[in-house]
Amino acid sequence: MDPIADMITRIRNALARSAEEVVLPSSRMKAEIARILAEEGYIESYTVEEGPSYPLLRLKLKYQRVGTRGIRPAIRGLRRVSTPSRRVYVGASEIPRTRSGLGTAVLSTSQGIMTGREARRRGIGGELLYEVW
Repeated sequence: MDPIADMITRIRNALARSAEEVVLPSSRMKAEIARILAEEGYIESYTVEEGPSYPLLRLKLKYQRVGTRGIRPAIRGLRRVSTPSRRVYVGASEIPRTRSGLGTAVLSTSQGIMTGREARRRGIGGELLYEVW
């Protein structure tokens, strides 16, 4: 089982039904991913709460008003790149520019989880976890 893919799928499913929030089991890696999503403006906020048997991560999703047509999610797409069966590692010069710079690549590096922009700035590579736009 891939916990990051599970998190991405839960977010995608919640966006498809225009849910206000998503609740999922928490881990340090998922909390860091939520922190990056919040910093980049893809979600409103996140909290880590103590659940009945394990900690829970609560993501408040973000939507944008679009004219008279209603609302549109701030996250237009999520794509898992590196999987447990096929790891994808990139050097600092190989970090992709997601959607020509309009999206965000997220990497797991030796200095923690960070955006592709930050990893490029620091000159470090790592495992390319997912892309969001």
